[in-house]
Amino acid sequence: MNQGILALVSSIGCTSAGSLQSLADAMHIPHLFIQRSTAGTPRSGCGLTRSNRNDDYTLSVRPPVYLNDVILRVVTEYAWQKFIIFYDNDYDIRGIQEFLDKVSQQGMDVALQKVENNINKMITGLFATMRIEELNRYRDTLRRAILIMNPSTAKSFLTEVVETNLVAFDCHWIIINEEINDVDVQELVRRSIGRLTIIRQTFPVPQNISQRCFRGNHRISSSLCDPKDPFSQSMEISNLYIYDTVLLLANAFHKKLEDRKWHSMASLTCIRKNSKPWQGGRSMLETIKKGGVNGLTGELEFAENGGNPNVHFEILGTNYGEDLGRGIRKLGCWNPVTGLNGSLTDRKLENNMRGVVLRVVTVLEEPFVMVSENVLGKPKKYQGFSIDVLEALATYLGFKYEIYVAPDHKYGSPQDDGSWNGLIGELVFKRADIGISALTITPDRENVVDFTTRYMDYSVGVLLRKAEKTVDMFACLAPFDLSLWACIAGTVLLVGLLVYLLNWLNPPRLQMGSMTSTTLYNSMWFVYGSFVQQGGEVPYTTLATRLMMGAWWLFALIVISSYTANLAAFLTITRIENSIQSLQDLSRQTDIPYGTVLDSAVYEHVRVKGMNPFERDSMYSQMWRMINRSNGSENNVLESTAGIQKVKYGNYAFVWDAAVLEYVAINDAECSFYTVGNTVADRGYGIALQHGSPYRDVFSQRILELQQNGDMDVLKHKWWPKNGQCDLYSSVDTKQKGGALDIKSFAGVFCILAAGIVLSCFIAMLETWWNKRKGSRVPSKEDDKEIDLEHLHRRVNSLCTDDDSPHKQFSTSSIDLTPLDIDTLPTRQALEQISDFRNTHITTTTFIPEQIQTLSRTLSAKAASGFSFGSVPEHRTGPFRHRAPNGGFFRSPIKTMSSIPYQPTPTLGLNIGSDPDRGTSI
Repeated sequence: MNQGILALVSSIGCTSAGSLQSLADAMHIPHLFIQRSTAGTPRSGCGLTRSNRNDDYTLSVRPPVYLNDVILRVVTEYAWQKFIIFYDNDYDIRGIQEFLDKVSQQGMDVALQKVENNINKMITGLFATMRIEELNRYRDTLRRAILIMNPSTAKSFLTEVVETNLVAFDCHWIIINEEINDVDVQELVRRSIGRLTIIRQTFPVPQNISQRCFRGNHRISSSLCDPKDPFSQSMEISNLYIYDTVLLLANAFHKKLEDRKWHSMASLTCIRKNSKPWQGGRSMLETIKKGGVNGLTGELEFAENGGNPNVHFEILGTNYGEDLGRGIRKLGCWNPVTGLNGSLTDRKLENNMRGVVLRVVTVLEEPFVMVSENVLGKPKKYQGFSIDVLEALATYLGFKYEIYVAPDHKYGSPQDDGSWNGLIGELVFKRADIGISALTITPDRENVVDFTTRYMDYSVGVLLRKAEKTVDMFACLAPFDLSLWACIAGTVLLVGLLVYLLNWLNPPRLQMGSMTSTTLYNSMWFVYGSFVQQGGEVPYTTLATRLMMGAWWLFALIVISSYTANLAAFLTITRIENSIQSLQDLSRQTDIPYGTVLDSAVYEHVRVKGMNPFERDSMYSQMWRMINRSNGSENNVLESTAGIQKVKYGNYAFVWDAAVLEYVAINDAECSFYTVGNTVADRGYGIALQHGSPYRDVFSQRILELQQNGDMDVLKHKWWPKNGQCDLYSSVDTKQKGGALDIKSFAGVFCILAAGIVLSCFIAMLETWWNKRKGSRVPSKEDDKEIDLEHLHRRVNSLCTDDDSPHKQFSTSSIDLTPLDIDTLPTRQALEQISDFRNTHITTTTFIPEQIQTLSRTLSAKAASGFSFGSVPEHRTGPFRHRAPNGGFFRSPIKTMSSIPYQPTPTLGLNIGSDPDRGTSI
């Protein structure tokens, strides 16, 4: 400054830049600052204070640090959610504070770790201090990483982690640094495996080779302008900016000379207190800011804020693979104005995965994964719904796969030490790339592995054994309870007794022609006949009896109608009725024990919901109490096949995946299973991959395509046909499809009929024996003759054939031919002359009720004058003194037929017990 100065160009760090900025601002010296990082480490923002624009004489030649914006855009494009950032000792971590704040707001899980100078010692210390499970989690974290360090440190770090097997071919690392040249890029690619993305600053190069070394009228040395020159490859970016800055100042000085506005150089001192700043500093600063130059870094110019806005980042990347030294290509570019230009998607995964061999771990579960061929000395072949989905993906993407079964044959659950076993454990320990089976997507599993989108819905079901069809001989009695049947039987007896009492208190007037009487037996029979809708023969003419019977008929109508309707409903419902038709029914009962596979997803699902005090549905708490009996060992099984066998041969219900249980029920040879379950699908089956696997998105996209074009439904119908040989939802052990009733349902009706037939036969034999025993007391004669009463009726009715007969003048009052005292019968010729009393309602009775001791009715005068028997002039009616022994036929003890003499009817003192041999009844 004492010798004279026009401008100050500095290429230093941020600490020294602050001191120079203060001096330049105080002395009005134009200061062109070129930020330089230590040993090629990425830059951090210096944060130079700018109090007033008029007092600010410092210009930033290098563009601002855009690492925060570039990293955030790339990480978002890759959809990372969890990754780690490695940085070296020389990097100021405060430079990415803005990036860390933004990813934290977006919910990303980011870890930070400083890389020591002795990388080998650091890696060795990790293996010495970490346990196996911790080391496995650390390996999983390394699958997504960002390296912010100088190229030499990055090369060493990549070499160590690859050689120590901390990363696999499915890892994806991003290296970001402005100071990475082509040689560094090739070396980094050669030492890495998996996918590598490199972000570096780049400068535009003229397409015309002859113009590469010309910047206007200025010619640049070929060692600097040729990109393939080793010298230009080894130059740091700060040196390129120094070259362009000197060129910019030369143009500005030349401009000043041309404009004749040159100021003498400042001769300044900082020792004296009264030192004054340079008077020509502001003019020189404005000339530099207005000028521009096209140099090695492209367009060098300054904005109003004194910064260089021109910056371009190049994004290079490789594909996934295990081969070292893979080719690298340009994926896109970024600048502050247009942002990202290009796609960061791995084209190899989009189009095909040819040459990629995936190691697939599985668990045998029908019908998802089953062994189709097991030949000694050859790899096992598998089939199933999940295998068909995997084969569809392999056919479309072009990859190959090797399948093996999880060593412990389990899906996987967290252990006490934090590790996982089973299928999930194989993915966590990176012994497999893909896990496929009847694997459900759960939050705990998603914490350690990645899942594709669901390819099939999942719900919990219950497998039960169909109830064997029992023979209910008296199914016809089932609509009514036993107590109701007893009440109906008692009501029949009570109403019959009441009807008899009402008729006894007020005897009805029997119609002429009535063949019955109102005895207790007939009353009971009439009430029963009306109840079964068969009618009756006992006439009831009194008002009280009719009211009683009206109420009874209404009662019988309601009971019979209810029985008929309930019987139809009962026979329909019993074919589908079972005590367990849902998970709620299962949880409410305790007769049938139930359980699931221990430590499975279903087990954890029931446990979490059952132990949740805020769960509204008590179903899960009841289920958990049953499943957790004896700490889960009583009702749970170790494998699903054991649970299915337990259902088939015992009293047990198996809670498991509904899809698996439906397949078992459909393909059971005996059709002995049926399933119930929840129709709401709250989860789904998915393909598990290592955490951060690059195949997740492309697999999910292909699965969605299979679902959209219907191929997934075709695969489902292959293993779950709609028209299977067994009925999934019928709880009765039968294969019949129709609803016809069989003989077993009505065996009780036939039994009742058979019992009635047997009882009637027994009563008939008893009556026959009784009649024979009673008839043996009356002397029988061989010459007795019988006259059928029907023959007598026909003769009597023939009296009305002649319309001019005097008996047509008879009144319509009833003429009752009561028992007559007969000595002889008229001859057949005399009987032929009798005309029919068709309109007189003549009736004959064959017996005299025991309660009737007196009955004397006389014919009216008109009737008596028109009624004659042979030559007998006078006849009177009166009660018989004797009854015929047989009760219904006319038996005469005499051998010859004679006329009928009539005797005067005595008064109430009639002797009924006279000679039985001389009397009969009509």
